[in-house]
Amino acid sequence: MSVTAPGDLIWPNAESAANSDPWLIANHDRIRLLQPRVLAVNFVHGLSEPEARRKLESFCAALRESSRWQGYRYPQAPAFLDYRIVAIADLSEPRGAHDRNSARFPRTADGVGFDYGALHELRLHDGLRLAELAERGLVNEVWLLADHTDRSAPWETVEVKTAYDHELRPIGFERHAGNSGEHSAPWIGRSLRILFVNFARGVGCAMESLGHSLERMATCGALPYYERYFREYAMLDLDRRFGLPFESLYLRGPHPVDYPTPTTMRYRTGWRRHRVEGYVASGGNVHFMPNGRWDYDLENPAPVLSTIETWRQPRQEARPWTPAVLESYRDLAPDCMGRWVLYWRQNMPGLDNTALDDDGRPMKNWGPFLFY
Repeated sequence: MSVTAPGDLIWPNAESAANSDPWLIANHDRIRLLQPRVLAVNFVHGLSEPEARRKLESFCAALRESSRWQGYRYPQAPAFLDYRIVAIADLSEPRGAHDRNSARFPRTADGVGFDYGALHELRLHDGLRLAELAERGLVNEVWLLADHTDRSAPWETVEVKTAYDHELRPIGFERHAGNSGEHSAPWIGRSLRILFVNFARGVGCAMESLGHSLERMATCGALPYYERYFREYAMLDLDRRFGLPFESLYLRGPHPVDYPTPTTMRYRTGWRRHRVEGYVASGGNVHFMPNGRWDYDLENPAPVLSTIETWRQPRQEARPWTPAVLESYRDLAPDCMGRWVLYWRQNMPGLDNTALDDDGRPMKNWGPFLFY
């Protein structure tokens, strides 16, 4: 396998364009820009191609900004992710019987779920099916534009992903690397992520959905290196770090937590209240910012100490954190947890990051793992 010349560090490229290509692993630390090719599939009856494209390009812009490592601190930080919409397959006709989804919206036997296996059988672009498009590197990701109702419920993301060992050698595949339950998407020999974009919601909600995909991709066992560090960053290790009876605030039970001081967290198990002194948050996760009290809490003004902006850097430091830092992202991703997810992703180890791994070596850019 050849390695690219110094000036050829954009992916896809003439040598490598398909997901799970060994080129990505061989050149991981040298890649300067990802320009993944997206096939959008529009199932929304009455949603025109220009309208669909405007929504998706706004989403691309938010993702681009989210990939500038600590762009809030370094205005010249380059973007690492530059999604390209290669085509929008129009499956919006004829009108469907239940909601805005057309009659071509493939449903599972229950009449509600989305049939991903049927999607794979459609010739969506250039007369090719998804497996052929992925194999040729013509498409790296699929975005579904659809209506979400009690009669139409695609999963947020479905990904059947190549699995790797600790040395990043492929060892099989993982069926549930997306934020989904059971699905019928086949293993096609390469990773492929299928994201549902709710046409009735904004960019922020799509950012939230893709954020959950990052969480699941990192915890499904497909990428041990990524999982080791992501769990720490996303606070999915509270049982090991603080001895709590749950690994993350997702699993805390029905009661909110609170922070009476910047270094104290209180939580409940049953009728008992507990205090964790010396509590310092790291990066948080999609539903829980460093000072989040309950799912989707964007408004807590009380500061907590967090290492999110210095995580694993040579001079890691816990600093007071509040959501005031998110205001500059509101216009780019205004709804759902969008503005938080954008900032959260900017603080993950990205291009030119200065974080260190357990051996004191530069932390890998997490971006290429999206297409391993």
